[in-house]
Amino acid sequence: MAETDPYRNKREEMVEFQIRDRGVRDERVLAAIRKVPRHVFVPENWERAAYEDRPLPIGEGQTISQPYIVAVMTEQLDLSAQDRVLEIGTGSGYQAALLAELAGTVISVERLPDIAARARENLARAGVTGVRIVVGDGTKGYPPEAPYDAVIVTAASPEIPKPLVKQLAEGGRLIAPVGPRECQDLIKLVKREGRVEKIPLGGVCFVPLIGQFGWKGESSL
Repeated sequence: MAETDPYRNKREEMVEFQIRDRGVRDERVLAAIRKVPRHVFVPENWERAAYEDRPLPIGEGQTISQPYIVAVMTEQLDLSAQDRVLEIGTGSGYQAALLAELAGTVISVERLPDIAARARENLARAGVTGVRIVVGDGTKGYPPEAPYDAVIVTAASPEIPKPLVKQLAEGGRLIAPVGPRECQDLIKLVKREGRVEKIPLGGVCFVPLIGQFGWKGESSL
C-alpha cells in the first residue's frame, strides 16, 4: 500500500513533528503509526485533515482522537507481541489497528452497532487483521476473554469502571480518561500483587463513556 499511498509523506511528518518531537520515543509505537494509514479511518470528506494534530468527527457524536494523544496512550500501555489487549470504544478502528501491530490479541468493544460496522470496514480496507470487535456495553469489559495484559479506554467516565480493573491481569496496565464530561485527567493503572498503582498522565478531553459503569445515557446498551 505504501507505494500508492498519497499520504505517506504527511504520515512521516506527523510522526516526526507531532509525536516524536513531543516526547514519544517507543520505536515500535512510532513504526506502527508510520505504517497504519490514518486517512482510511476518517470519513472521506475529512481525509485531507487526517494527519493534522486534532480529533476529527466520525459520526454519531464520536471522534477519532488526535494523533499525539493516541501515541501517548499507546506508548503508556508498554505492549509486547504476546499481550492480550482490551479496547473500550472502537470508534473508527484506528487505535485498534495500532494495537494489532504491537500486541498478540485485540478485543475491542463498541456500544454503537453502526460505528462498529464502519470500524470493521475500515480495518479491512487498511488490511488489518487480529482485531475482534464486539458490540456491547464497554464499561462491563469483556469477561469471556479476560484477563487482559492491557486495557485502553477511549472515552471518558467519572471513574474507572470496576469491571475493567477486575479483568486486568497481574502486571497489567490500564489507560483511561477520568473526570467530568468536558475535560478529564488521563490515568494509568498498574496492577501489582493484587494492588493498583495510579499514575496521572495529564489533561485530556474525550467524548463520554456511556454505560452501566460510566455516564448514563438513553442509548446505553
